[in-house]
Amino acid sequence: MLICTGQRRGMFIQTQSTPNPSSLMFYPGKSVMEIGSADFPNARSAMNSPLAKALYGVDGTTRVFFGSDFITVTKSDEASWDIVKPEIFAAIMDFYSSGDPLFLDSNTSASKDTAIHEDDSETVAMIKELLETRIRPAVQDDGGDIEYRGFDVEAGIVKLRMQGACSGCPSSSVTLKSGIENMLMHYVPEVKGVEQELDSEEDAALTSQMD
Repeated sequence: MLICTGQRRGMFIQTQSTPNPSSLMFYPGKSVMEIGSADFPNARSAMNSPLAKALYGVDGTTRVFFGSDFITVTKSDEASWDIVKPEIFAAIMDFYSSGDPLFLDSNTSASKDTAIHEDDSETVAMIKELLETRIRPAVQDDGGDIEYRGFDVEAGIVKLRMQGACSGCPSSSVTLKSGIENMLMHYVPEVKGVEQELDSEEDAALTSQMD
């Protein structure tokens, strides 16, 4: 459900909840990414984007993600949306009124991980097409995205990385296994399973939780 929120300088931002209680989708009412998506798993990765950098300047922000017409912000467990949300609104409004580019480096563009290449096998081409046309739109509706990281032919394992709200979400592993894995195995017999690849920070956080 969309929740109408603050208005300033003629800009009206809406928010939408995601399956991850620590992530919210912010709709600025205009295009964010013209092609693909962009994920910023830490402040260091946000240095090339004035908007992502500004959002990491909000105390409590732990991840930023750009979709086609939305921005997903993930906060720490300790932070409260009541405090964080107004600061995020301000950062988004300030960015769009500044005229700054989304990326400082004009060569930066969304990675088209599902683009089909000439040397891709028929199996890999089918996997990429399913990810792009059937799976990615559903994942983006939840404020995140998936990144194709490869296919192990011998093991039949598709490697994916969850982005945005889907990264670190309690239900992401369920989504990965029951939804994505089932669909890929149904349409592509060569696929025997799906594995999630983690960022180094996510891997470390998961390890510390298990200790």
